[in-house]
Amino acid sequence: MTHPSTHAPRGRQLAVLTLGALGIVYGDIGTSPLYALRECFHGPHGIAPTPENVLGVLSLIVWSLFLIISIKYLVFVMRADNGGEGGVLALIALVSRQADASRRSRAAFISVGLFGAALLYGDGMITPAFSVLSAVEGLTIATHVFEPYVVPITVTILIGVFLLQSRGTATVGAMFGPVMVVWFSTLAVLGLSWILVNPSVFAAFNPIHAVSFFVRNGWHGFIVLGSVFLVVTGGEALYADMGHFGPKPIRVAWFGLAFPALVLNYLGQGAMLLQQPEAASSPLFLMAPEWALYPMVMLATMAAVIASQALISGVFSMTRQAMLLGYCPRMGVEHTSASHQGQVYIPQINWILMVVCVGLVIGFGSSTAMAAAYGIAVSATMVITTLLTYLVARGSWGIGRSTAASLAGLILLVEFGFVAANLTKFLQGGWFPLAVGVLIYILLSTWKQGRALLARRFIDHLYPLDTFLADIAGQPPHRVSGTAVFMTSNSDGTPPTLLHNLQHNKILHERIVLLTVVTQDSPVVALEDRLTVTPLQQGFFRVRASYGFTETPDIPAVLAQASLAGRPIMPAETTYFLGTETLLATDRPGLPLWRERLFVLMSRNALRATTFFGIPPERVVELGMQVEL
Repeated sequence: MTHPSTHAPRGRQLAVLTLGALGIVYGDIGTSPLYALRECFHGPHGIAPTPENVLGVLSLIVWSLFLIISIKYLVFVMRADNGGEGGVLALIALVSRQADASRRSRAAFISVGLFGAALLYGDGMITPAFSVLSAVEGLTIATHVFEPYVVPITVTILIGVFLLQSRGTATVGAMFGPVMVVWFSTLAVLGLSWILVNPSVFAAFNPIHAVSFFVRNGWHGFIVLGSVFLVVTGGEALYADMGHFGPKPIRVAWFGLAFPALVLNYLGQGAMLLQQPEAASSPLFLMAPEWALYPMVMLATMAAVIASQALISGVFSMTRQAMLLGYCPRMGVEHTSASHQGQVYIPQINWILMVVCVGLVIGFGSSTAMAAAYGIAVSATMVITTLLTYLVARGSWGIGRSTAASLAGLILLVEFGFVAANLTKFLQGGWFPLAVGVLIYILLSTWKQGRALLARRFIDHLYPLDTFLADIAGQPPHRVSGTAVFMTSNSDGTPPTLLHNLQHNKILHERIVLLTVVTQDSPVVALEDRLTVTPLQQGFFRVRASYGFTETPDIPAVLAQASLAGRPIMPAETTYFLGTETLLATDRPGLPLWRERLFVLMSRNALRATTFFGIPPERVVELGMQVEL
């Protein structure tokens, strides 16, 4: 998506962005009423829906929404933007560039943040399955005839969602905002209708009820806290999607509609439970009149699909950022919109997510069983976000230590409680998102460290560029017309592909470009800063192309802007020389042997550089080499 203007939007622009934010940003948190209160009072970890427990849980829900979403994310965390972009990777960039951070502390911050990003992949796998399954289960409220078909219907919907991904977010994006406006309005109306029946639920605004809930229920009450957390699981999406809409539309959408509608609905569900405790099995759907049940299931399913779409798109965007920042092997990235750069589709990730989501639905069989696996990953990521934001507040905002520590300490007290409560469900399925997070972290860190090790191996055998230029000045090789482009990440050495070309072909082109592509830790690089050209000797030029971590490199396009000694680079006269490395895992000092083998496997399956950098295959010469890690 396009990056919002640096000026706060107003009028019609603000209305359009606010509508979009309702659809995309609040899809996840907006579908929480489907299952959150139900899991508190129904299922293996449910607690008896007595009046005291109902008020206690409602108080926990209301204050969690206020403290975590309204205060933490909307007021403070969204101030930590990296060139307008949000999310864990943006926080990593902000913390790592702080002047007072040592090299060791930067590495620790990056590792912690990277693990937080890895955990979001687990959330991206569970959310579509959990949300859609919860919505479809509403059919069983009307009649038990649908019970055998809930899983097949859910699987069919999920497969349809993933099949549509190649068409881009815009395919269903036009529906997002209006549908979610109807959804939130329906939540508010249903909730208000039951609040009028029993207005005593407004007592839940008194936090004393939350405190007395724990005093009264002890360990069981603490376990229920893991279900209460389900109301704020979409918090990270607020921050991650900030670059799509800007902070003001997201805040307007929350305080103007989403927050009031959610609070009214949760209070309404509580009011119904005070009247009908047996409704705990599916409080949201049982709030609706009988005639409205099927339309409500259809609307809930559409909202769940929207929530799924938001998470899936977020995983695509995060994967692309990881690729450009050097944490992930190159994969095929398809841009599904000519005007919105954030709308991308990554086929490999899409099919992996689809297989896992379908497997989760079939494996767990019900949303209640799956609820145990939902929440651990995102609660841990929230803790990491709070810690990194504290560091940004201290280092970049100039907030005093006591002020920052007091606020962060209060939020961490709540979030650590959520993490601990969710960990009690580890053996019931909570292990899954943590296992996914650990696996993704191993892959991301192995790729980053493997590329660094490979660079060191090249440096060990690197021929100094100054010496090479002096050699060809003393013994000039045969020169042919045209431009040769050699990609290199080292500014002092001679690219091995250049040496191999001269050794085997005995020629050099008239003009030699030593091209280095750099990904900055900002989302976008200004066009005037995109390219730098430094003339060297003997017809050599060092060219540096800089991109932001939300941009996709296009090497032919950027070189077309370059001028070499007053002459443009003609595409038809340009040849690209790329190295094809055959990597061998060894027991030399470096990475553990198993990680070297994993890195070799990942390298073999990475997308070819020609495709990733947009280089025409017919203009490429590949030179093979063998490298021992």
